Amino acid sequence: MNLPMPIVIQVCFQKGVCMMNVFKCIDNFNEWVGKIFSWAIVVLTLLAVFEVIKRVVFNSPTIWGFEVATQIFGLYFMIIAGYALLHGSHVSVDVITYYLSPRKKAMVDIVAYLIFFFPFTLVCIWHGYFFAAKSWAIKETSMSVYGGPVYPIKTIIFLAFILLFLQGLSEVVKKIVFLKKGKIS
Repeated sequence: MNLPMPIVIQVCFQKGVCMMNVFKCIDNFNEWVGKIFSWAIVVLTLLAVFEVIKRVVFNSPTIWGFEVATQIFGLYFMIIAGYALLHGSHVSVDVITYYLSPRKKAMVDIVAYLIFFFPFTLVCIWHGYFFAAKSWAIKETSMSVYGGPVYPIKTIIFLAFILLFLQGLSEVVKKIVFLKKGKIS
């Protein structure tokens, strides 16, 4: 049985595709994830407005509003981390690299990724997996009156760090290409 592959996988792994195209696919995937999940803010805003109207106008707050809003914000904050890295939106302290040439900055960035970024993301992936697996195994719910499931949002931690790690690989490869060719193709 020959199942159709998703278009992202088809584009990434066509015959003769070089390694740089795989990293372009990672960039494209994180771009897609970022654009899709950025809409979570609209959902969060609508939920907050709904909760305020229920509380103030009808004097009938929901028991689930705050918890669901917290989980939506957690989803938004975590899942677009790779997208933020792609666009250079993470906080960085450029005190040292500000005065360096682009080539030296790229070298410092590669070393920083190797020493700090990759070990941190790998530890988070490792622990995030067990954190989510345990939560799924017991079908964990919150301790609130609502008692909503928390295992889906704990899975997002694991998935978000995978996307962040992959985007970090892509950034390092782009910096290596820059060092070799003087530009990123």
